[in-house]
Amino acid sequence: MGEAAVPSSLRGDGLKPGPVLEVERLTAGYGGPPVIDAVSMRAKPGEITAIVGPNGAGKSTLLKAIAGLIRPTSGKVTVKGVDVTGQPAETLVRKGLAYVPQVANVFPELTIRENLDMGGYSRKAGVHERIDQLFALFPDLATSSHRKANTLSGGQRTMLALARGLMVDPAVLILDEPSAGLAPKFQGLIWERLEQIRSTGVAVLVIEQNTRETLRHAQWAYVLVLGQNRLEGPGQKLLDDEQVVNLYVGRLS
Repeated sequence: MGEAAVPSSLRGDGLKPGPVLEVERLTAGYGGPPVIDAVSMRAKPGEITAIVGPNGAGKSTLLKAIAGLIRPTSGKVTVKGVDVTGQPAETLVRKGLAYVPQVANVFPELTIRENLDMGGYSRKAGVHERIDQLFALFPDLATSSHRKANTLSGGQRTMLALARGLMVDPAVLILDEPSAGLAPKFQGLIWERLEQIRSTGVAVLVIEQNTRETLRHAQWAYVLVLGQNRLEGPGQKLLDDEQVVNLYVGRLS
């Protein structure tokens, strides 16, 4: 799974510099006390935006509330200027927001190509053309297109999950720990692909276990602590901040 060029058909042109995803004072949980409380964040086209913070900070809950998997109790989510707060995930796909969970993100008994076909269910046309475009971005999938997903390595499954998310031409791609449990080689490949995806104009919103690596790649990052915004700024700037490193990243031994 070597370096892949970004097909010209996947590159975005004429994108507006403003945010494509805006979250305003979002509060959500699972029926008890809120897990996230009045969290605000934005994601721009062609940028990787990271949500980082200690375990239990509410990062996954925030993504699920944005993606329509749990209903917020207050606040607002806007995609491309349209209020989508509380709308179900299947509706949000049509509004330009794709969510790739950490687990159960492919159909194991289906082939790679069949998984991509399923990922494009909401398209009115151009499914096969889109698959060809994504095979150019993920060449390893193309050479194994007839293999069932349950025969793939963890890294290959993650690549397939990313490709499935991109089948709907999302404006925003939301990823919940895409490199979790993968060998370092595949973790590096995941970040290569995320860089290529953002270069097509997609806004990538990601949470990851490896805070240090995530901040290296993030054009902008938010530090979430106990369900609330604590800090924000360019990823590399946060990585260079002594307070952030000491409290939320940890030093390399």
